This record gives sequence, C-alpha cells and structure tokens, in this order.
Amino acid sequence: MAEEPTEIASNISYHAQYSPHFSPFKFEPEQAFYATAESLRDRLIQQWNETYRHFHASDPKQTYYLSMEYLQGRALTNAIGNLDIRDAYTDALNKLGHELEEVVEQEKDAALGNGGLGRLASCFLDSMATLNLPAWGYGLRYRYGLFKQRIGKDGQEETAEDWLEKFSPWEVVRHDTVFPVRFFGSVEVHPAGSRKWVGGEVVQALAYDVPIPGYKTKNTISLRLWEAKAGAEDFNLFQFNDGQYESAAQLHSRAQQICAVLYPGDATEGGKLLRLKQQFFLCSASLQDIIFRFKERKDGKGLREWSEFPSKVAVQLNDTHPTLAIPELMRLLMDDEGLGWDEAWDVTTRTISYTNHTVLPEALEKWSQAVMWKLLPRHMEIIEEIDRRFMAMIKSTLPDLESKVSSMCILDNNPQKPVVRMANLCVVSSHTVNGVAQLHSDILKAELFADYVSVWPTKFQNKTNGITPRRWLRFCSPELSNIITKWLKTDQWVTNLDLLTGLRQFADDAHLQAEWESAKMANKERLTQYIKQVTGVSIDPSSLFDIQVKRIHEYKRQLLNILGAVYRYKKLKAMSPEERKKTTPRTIMIGGKAFATYTNAKRIVKLVDDVGAVVNNDLEVNSYLKVVFVPNYNVSVAEMLIPGSELSQHISTAGMEASGTSNMKFALNGCLIIGTLDGANVEIREEVGEENFFLFGATADEVPRLRKERENGLFKPDPRFEEAKQFIRSGAFGSYDYNPLLESLEGNSGFGRGDYFLVGQDFPSYMDAQERVDEAYKDRKRWIKMSILSTAGSGKFSSDRTISQYAKEIWKIEECRVP
Repeated sequence: MAEEPTEIASNISYHAQYSPHFSPFKFEPEQAFYATAESLRDRLIQQWNETYRHFHASDPKQTYYLSMEYLQGRALTNAIGNLDIRDAYTDALNKLGHELEEVVEQEKDAALGNGGLGRLASCFLDSMATLNLPAWGYGLRYRYGLFKQRIGKDGQEETAEDWLEKFSPWEVVRHDTVFPVRFFGSVEVHPAGSRKWVGGEVVQALAYDVPIPGYKTKNTISLRLWEAKAGAEDFNLFQFNDGQYESAAQLHSRAQQICAVLYPGDATEGGKLLRLKQQFFLCSASLQDIIFRFKERKDGKGLREWSEFPSKVAVQLNDTHPTLAIPELMRLLMDDEGLGWDEAWDVTTRTISYTNHTVLPEALEKWSQAVMWKLLPRHMEIIEEIDRRFMAMIKSTLPDLESKVSSMCILDNNPQKPVVRMANLCVVSSHTVNGVAQLHSDILKAELFADYVSVWPTKFQNKTNGITPRRWLRFCSPELSNIITKWLKTDQWVTNLDLLTGLRQFADDAHLQAEWESAKMANKERLTQYIKQVTGVSIDPSSLFDIQVKRIHEYKRQLLNILGAVYRYKKLKAMSPEERKKTTPRTIMIGGKAFATYTNAKRIVKLVDDVGAVVNNDLEVNSYLKVVFVPNYNVSVAEMLIPGSELSQHISTAGMEASGTSNMKFALNGCLIIGTLDGANVEIREEVGEENFFLFGATADEVPRLRKERENGLFKPDPRFEEAKQFIRSGAFGSYDYNPLLESLEGNSGFGRGDYFLVGQDFPSYMDAQERVDEAYKDRKRWIKMSILSTAGSGKFSSDRTISQYAKEIWKIEECRVP
C-alpha cells in the first residue's frame, strides 16, 4: 500500500502497464484516471477484505439497506478524501505529468439514481461506513440509469447515459455470488399442504460490489448491485443454426432488459411488468444473499435457529419499491426452509422496517392485482393471507375500526381496478415505519396512516434526513472548509457537525467575514466558468447567484420561480437606466430532469430555456438579470452549483415535500434559503434562525382550505401574477404554445386545471420575500453574517446523526470498528 507520492506514482504506472484497458502508447487524462482509480482500488480492496473478515469474526447484527436508487457521484475525489491522501495523489500525478483536477474530470457519474431518494441512500452509506456500522447497501446495476439530458430547440431531450460504455473501475464482479430469480410460473400444492412455486422463467442475479470507504477509518463497506443474466444453457443453438437468431437468445434479451433502465415507462402492460420485475429481482436476490450468509454462520450446536434471524439481520426498505421483500421473505422461509406461517411471520415482521418518502398519491405505489398474479402467483397468495389475517385481527380486537377497514386493507378489490396497495403492505408487515422530517412524520401519523396509529401507536417514528458533510462541504468547498477549520481550531467538525455552532461567536468578526466572502467568491468564479463552458452564457460573479436544482415537478414549483423571473424582467424593462442601477443584479439558475413522459414538467424546462434566451440577449437589462437552465443536473454538477450559490429556492407547496436534502446542502454551504414551511425547511429555519431564512407562502394546514375556496370560485389572483402570465402569452418568449401550462394555473378545479399546487395563491408573498432578499443583499455585512449563521446552524443535518438514530432506534445495531 503506497503512502509516498513516488510509490503511488509507480503504482499508477504499474496499473497503466499491467491492468491495461487501452493501447499501450497513450497516457492521457483518461488513461491516467483509470490507472489512478485502480491504484486506489487496491487499497480499498485491502480495507474491504479486512472489514468483512472482522465482521465475520465478530458476528454482529447487520443492516441491509434496500433501495432502487443510489446517486453515488464521482468516487475518485470521495475515496482520496475519505482515505485522507489527496495531497499524496496530487503530487504523484504531478510526477506523471497530470493534474488531479483534470484526471478527476474524466470520471462519469454512476447513473444509478434519479433524485433525492437515491442521493440520500448514498449519503447513508457514507455515514454507515464512517460510523463503523456493520451494513450493506443493495441495489441494481442499471446499464443506462435514468437518462442524459440535453436542451435542444424543443426543450429537454433524453439520450441514454454512457457511464458503463467503457467500464467502471470501482466495481468488483463476484462470480461466486449468483442466485436464481423466478418470474411467472404456477404454484404446486403438495399432499401435506406445503406449496412450491415452479415453472415460468428463471434468470440469474450476479453480484457486483462497489467499495464504500468511511472517513479516516479502516472500515469499508459494500454497495452490492445485481445484474440479471441468462446462462449458456438458455441459448438455443438449434434455433440459432436454423436462422431463428432472436428466439434463440430470447431469455438473454429478457434478462438484459431488467437492468437496462431506471424507471422504464410504465404506460403499457409490458412496462408495468418490467418495473415489477426490477423490484422483485432486487428483493429476491438480496434476501437469498442475506439468508445464505445467515445460514453459513453456524454456532457451536450446528445451524442457527430461525428465531435468531431478526437478532442478526435488519432489512430497511427505502420507500415502497422494495415492498416485495415482505412476501418474498415469507416464501423463502415457508417454502424453502420449511417454517410454518406463524414462525415465518414473526421472523419477517421483526426483520423489516419501512421508510416512507412521500404523501403524493401517484407515488404511493399500487400494483394491478392481475399483473401481480401473472408475474408472482405465490406472492399474491401470501399477500392475500397477510391481508385476511390483518382484517380478522382488526375485527376481533378493534371492532371500532371496522368501518375503516376498506381503506386500511392491502388488497383494494374495486371491480373496475383491483390493486395491491404497497404502502399498506409495508405498514402492516414492518416493525417500524418512519417519515423523513418532523412535519412529514406528523402528516403521516395525522393523515396518511392515521388509522394504523390507533392499532400500533409505537410503530411510527421520525428520522429527519441528513447529508454527508464530507462530500457536501469538506470536498466540494475546500476554501470554506479550511476557513471553518481555522476558526474552530479543529477539523473534528467533519465527523461531528454540531461543532459548527462554534462559528456563531465569530459571525460579526470583520476578519472572518472578509475570509468567508472571498471563499464564496472563489466558488462563484469556478461556477461562472462552468456555466460558460456548458451553456455558453456569461454570468457576472458579482451578481446574486440564485439557484433551484431538483427534479422538475409541479409540486416543487419551478413554475413559481420562472414566473417570478418573468415579472422581474418585465419590471426591469419598464425602468429608466437610473432606476435599474438601484436594483440588485441577479443570476437565476434552474436545473433538474423532467421525467420523460411528464409533459407539464417538460414544458417548464422549455419555458425556463426560452425566457433565458430572451433575457440574456437583451442588452438593456442583461447586466441586471440573467436566467440560465443548467443541463444534465447530477451529483457532480451539484458539487459545482451548491458551493457557488448564495440564495437557493425550496418553494414546494407546503405539505408536499417529504423532506428535501438539497436544502441542507445549500444551508451547510452558507447559502440562504427562500422557502415555504415544508419538509425539512421547517427544521432548517429553527436551526439557522428565523431571521436568516426568507419565508413565504401558505402553511400545510391551510392548503386544504385554500384548495376548497379555489374550487368555490373565491380565489382572487394578484395583478402581478396575471401580468406575468399575460407577458408569456404575448409571445415575448417565442412562439411555443404555453397555454396548456398556464391553463393548469387557471379555472377553479378539474384535471390539469385549478392550480392544485397553489402557485397563484403563493405568488404575491413569494414576490414580497424576493424583495426582502434584494434589500438584504445590498447590505454586504448583514448578508455575510447571515451566511455564516446558516452554516453554523447546519449541524443537525448530518447523515451521521440520522444514521446513528436509525442504528439505535430502529435497527438495534452497534459499531463494529476494524482494529
């Protein structure tokens, strides 16, 4: 394990020569990246092996985190940062004629996620490793992930991600870890009453492991990603030689589809089947792996008792996508291991816990019973039985709740559209259900799952989300990090984020303020160069950088943001040159992907781009306002945008964003938030101080009443709101037909109308809050002080805090540090 730059350089050269992936005569930045990654991987594999040897010898209870998404971001910067060898690698690459910065840029982001759900899972893995917890992540190895976003003349265009086009140097394929996963088929009933799922098609799940190093610790844990394969025996040589090439390799092609794309379109029956296959494939492979590992461990008397399983295994479902782990664990225990129902149910319910991430009805998964019976006949039998027993329990022990049973049961047998309600199955079968911010957890208990609370009052918890301070401050903003370390006289804050409160005593110090401002300016200048490079737009680093980056969704209200920008532009146009000089120059940046089939979201992307094209080329006002759509938002783009931001917008309709985590990243980086009382905004505002947060908008408990009033025709729109819409309709931003988008904000009710997300309702208070922002920004001393206090109040939002709460209060696991 090379420590010195000279040794590291020779190790990198060794890999360039003996782990070659390119012809031997080139050593350009791309080749340097792969050789550097492999030299780091040697070290990670050594730590990894030590970690799992130690876990094996200590035999602790372990957590298995099941998630359909992981947004890992680049691994090279993270690994050298967590291993604390950045300087050594910088020097080593210099000796070989390369700059670390340029080499890092060669790495493509792993396209294994979409948004906050997947990024949260990745922050959690970082914290599990850093806290030395015995844990694994399980996911799918998507060939193309979500999609790469380009902005063309028609708005967003989707192309396939190419992150695996060459290969990923971080993954290690485990050819000895392969499990069969069945689809379709039928259920055989044996004379003694036992049942077996047979027939159908069987694909193989092959494990690829990615090492996750902790920060300044030897512990390195695994993200295990499954790939679907068919074997040689599934290739029909006779058909192939007969010229039937497609049908000869039918199972191979069906296996490849499973891990091709994240969230394939599900408008067709085939699309629904494919999504369900993905979910089941993840659950079945992961549980077979977990059970195999449990059975491998024998105690002095031979095999372990199954009743011990929950004292060795905790399975966390990250949202409803891995719900099928519940019936699959029941099936494996009963049909393969011979347990009776009661024993299997006891093991399952003590093993599995569920995190709810949304109250949006369209995101609470409901699967067609017909599709489920077709793909997973044995699982549907088990789900029916869980449901039957649950309803019988309610009738016999809580007769007062009988009237609520139709909404609480798992199977909705509505003759028009019989479905399985996955969230209900999770709540009934898990020992713990948690929300991801205090407000969200309160809404779950008071509304979404209120009836279950009377059955199981202690089942529901809150675990406010967090982010890793390593990736989201220490590594992405070294200038600011160094200043924090200098003023706190310690770098311990990187693993104990509460220490940031120590900055409060210096918030008025002119020296700190000057250093702080120059660090923020360095980040803004870096961002300015990036924006020029990817969009061609020149922005002024002395203007206020105002950023909103997240998935494009109507509830997140990028539309409110761009309508505000349109109104600001119209006002600037009407001013005299003297009046304009008194305004606060602002650069508004919006980024995020709209789901490929989500028409209104794609219209919003198009509108932002169209507004930018006009505003940025208007010589009268473009030194006071720029509007930029930042393409192909991902983790690496976020690492550039967040440190350079000064104001960030978290403006969802109150009660709709479960938590949000980008709000935490921005606040940690000394960025002020303009936002509603939604998700974790509520707690961020408490921590950073109300006077350091620009609040506007209706509250969650007012929203239902405001919607009702709107339906009754009582809403009176603000003239500024009408003016902004009218300006877009006038054709000021081109000839694209924005009527369908604007009409969604009009009328009093009806599908696609009636402004369900209350953009018009909140517009006036939003514009007033933006005026307060403009005023505050003019007072530099005040603004920098607010920025310092924002970072100082962000300690609570470390994923280390979140994960230690999960470990103590849900998983009951303890530190298992490699000596």
